[in-house]
Amino acid sequence: MKAKQYHSVSAREARLAFWMLLPAFLIVFAVILFPVVANFWISFKSVGLGDLRAPVPGVREFVAGQAAESGDLLELEYRLRNSSGNVPIRSVELTAELPAGLELLESSTDVAIDSDGTLRIAWNEWSPGFNETVFLTFRAGERYFDAEPDRRSPTGAAVTGRGVNVLTTFDFTLDNFRFVFSARRFWEELRTTFVYPFFGAIGSILLGLTAAVLLNRKFRGQTLLRGLFLFPYVAPIIAVAFTWVFILEPFGGTLNELLLDLGIISSPISFLGTRYFPGEGLPFRMPMALSMVIGFDAWRYFPFSFLFLLARLQAIPNELYESVQVDGGGLVRQFFSITLPQLYGVMSTLFLLRFMWTFNKFDDVFLLTGGAAGTRTLPIQVYDNAFGRGDIGAGAATAVVLFAMLAVLLVAYFRFVAREED
Repeated sequence: MKAKQYHSVSAREARLAFWMLLPAFLIVFAVILFPVVANFWISFKSVGLGDLRAPVPGVREFVAGQAAESGDLLELEYRLRNSSGNVPIRSVELTAELPAGLELLESSTDVAIDSDGTLRIAWNEWSPGFNETVFLTFRAGERYFDAEPDRRSPTGAAVTGRGVNVLTTFDFTLDNFRFVFSARRFWEELRTTFVYPFFGAIGSILLGLTAAVLLNRKFRGQTLLRGLFLFPYVAPIIAVAFTWVFILEPFGGTLNELLLDLGIISSPISFLGTRYFPGEGLPFRMPMALSMVIGFDAWRYFPFSFLFLLARLQAIPNELYESVQVDGGGLVRQFFSITLPQLYGVMSTLFLLRFMWTFNKFDDVFLLTGGAAGTRTLPIQVYDNAFGRGDIGAGAATAVVLFAMLAVLLVAYFRFVAREED
């Protein structure tokens, strides 16, 4: 009896826990899982911006010949079109309320007129890009002129139909992925997508480490300096990006004016618009615009590394440094023997996090260069495919490729964290 009562209470508690957690599950699904699933779904469909809505049939009525008195002919045109060039519209019907006193004489298609004077024309299907004009000829009787007719649209034609939304069908294709991988600059963009976050993450960690070492001691103004170091990270991205653009622009830019005054250069340089640094005889061509973008990324996000590294530095016991000093080790030996080994775990985690976050970064590159001069990455290509070309399917397919690469990086991150914890 007690066991039965215990199981009954456990079942009620389990149901209560389920209903309490259900809102959280629904929120996670709506905010995180559903967009991911929808992106995968769209990536296997040939869909453009114009196909996001189901196609609708359209009709415009024109009076080709106007009747002036009883017995004259009234000629009407119904210009019909399918709004979509890819999706058909089924069960289409045109209806028009004929004014009293009109007698149909001729029609370019099959027409039915109800007893109440409603004109009907039906189609089983309008093919994609359907465009047709229906011609109707009427004889106007005396009753037609009893009421003041609408000279522009005497019948008030309307058309209805059932358009198929391409997003809800089960027609899938691999054309989007073929387009993505066969693009002329895909592999160059993929290389840039890896180079940009790799060196950006290293740069931000090195700057953060330098700042953390400098501020890992007590001195007057330390708190103020820490606050200033956080400015790049908390400042609005659009403000700091346009500041860099102003500094680096070729005409009137601060950096060009300074280099010209010092005689280092003889003519202005477009730092964000030039693919490679000028120079001959170099062992390899140094990318200029990409280096500027990487420098911006390192500068903007070094405060994130700075905070974590400073916290870890302050947790290192002073006894470790004292033991090295007793052995005659100087600052350089203390740094490489004590500081770096203690920071290795934090720096590795920071690198993985910064690499993954920068890997799918869009706004920094877009605001600085727009993806020009060798700085185009796959996130920029997602935007260009989806909104520049109007090809939502290709944009979603590029995003899926990014997602797959990030999933691999995420697995590597968790394996690393687990190994570090062990």
